[in-house]
Amino acid sequence: MIERFSTLSTPLVADACVRLGVPPRVAPAGVRPVVAGQRLAGRVLPARHHGSVDVFLEAYGGAAPGDVLVVDNAGRSDEACVGDLTVLEAAAAGVAGLVVWGLHRDTPELTAIGLPVFSYGSLPLGPLRVDGRDPLTLASARFGPHVVDATDVVLADDDGVLFVPAERLAEVLATAERIAATEREQARRIRAGETLRAQTAFADFLAERAADPSLTFRRHLRRIGGAIEE
Repeated sequence: MIERFSTLSTPLVADACVRLGVPPRVAPAGVRPVVAGQRLAGRVLPARHHGSVDVFLEAYGGAAPGDVLVVDNAGRSDEACVGDLTVLEAAAAGVAGLVVWGLHRDTPELTAIGLPVFSYGSLPLGPLRVDGRDPLTLASARFGPHVVDATDVVLADDDGVLFVPAERLAEVLATAERIAATEREQARRIRAGETLRAQTAFADFLAERAADPSLTFRRHLRRIGGAIEE
């Protein structure tokens, strides 16, 4: 999966979801890799954080190689919920990386470890609380408005994080690859001197829209094979 995603990007995958009618579940803006340029793809391994590292250790016990720990810390900005030991243990368990709806700590150590970690930033302070667990602690995780579980795949890069149902992943990636090929060709032609307006028959679109105000640029692009909107 990561090999196939390595030639794509989350924007391309998001566009593919839109084209296929797969509801795009994108993490709220701002999540970034601790080390720029890191990428991540794998099955969701969910964990809801309640203030103690034990939930991660328990989740690792059920991990399959290549899983991605998706940590639900409710987007809290008053504590960091993962650090170097949590990430080292993830690597030992065969986990491919972590995606955190919250903050991390131990940035130099995480950088040295090298396992991809995505979060909303760093904070020195760890949790000062231990809350009660609930039945969904290891069954699912919230990430912004979305709830994800082991039936989902997480994809992450410098643009952000999104979640795709595993059963739709193959067709989503195939569609993303086709969109990527179209966009690469469009970029090549722009560099060669053929403007995007010419490639997309933009003057024709304006004329047709004048006659039919309901015509959208996206519908026009789909008809001629363009891909710049999705």
